[in-house]
Amino acid sequence: MNLECASCPVRDRAACAVLSDQERTDLASAGRTRLLSRGEVLFSAGDDNDACATLLTGALKVSSVDAAGEERILALIHPAGFVGEMFRPFTDHDVTALTDCRLCIFSRASMEQALERHPALATALLRRSQDELHAARSLLQLTGKQDAGTRLAGLILSLANAASHSPCHPARTFDLPLTRGEMAQMLGITIETVSRRLSQLEKDGIIARHGKRGIELVDPARLSALSGPL
Repeated sequence: MNLECASCPVRDRAACAVLSDQERTDLASAGRTRLLSRGEVLFSAGDDNDACATLLTGALKVSSVDAAGEERILALIHPAGFVGEMFRPFTDHDVTALTDCRLCIFSRASMEQALERHPALATALLRRSQDELHAARSLLQLTGKQDAGTRLAGLILSLANAASHSPCHPARTFDLPLTRGEMAQMLGITIETVSRRLSQLEKDGIIARHGKRGIELVDPARLSALSGPL
């Protein structure tokens, strides 16, 4: 499908926001929209994928498989996030849809040409890559917290911040992109512990759960205090 920048849900947050309308239209002519279903792989470890993408809706996980055959989730990609390596194939990790996703896809050659024509785009992508690296490190640091409740609070707060359109405040309501099993794997705890701690957060009036995945931050300040410093 062709890209439709005028109706793009992340047009003001993605790296291409630094471009003029005409420049964005020119860039869009080299790309296409791709839809992924939950569980579908965008990039596979070992493949020579000559593409990169901006996530428009949904959530992706970046993962690898350790020597014991266990999946390790290394990072999460949220809307406006950029996926792909510009200077070498995406050989080390799998990138998989956590939910149904919509992305705008470009070949690496097309993106490299765009970066040469628009230095501001290159700067914006570098800044976004730095932000996402920081976010990935912060998530991995959660496993170093001693208390399981602190780990889970930190993860929920991180997901709320990623779901927010504001750089200053977390989203008050959002859908968890991770299953309880995926949260347990990321945090190094059991699924049963995730369930218990979620129930305790709800009982304490810090969060409310709506349906299978919906989360409401009832008391964001207490959640932030519980998560501790990263």
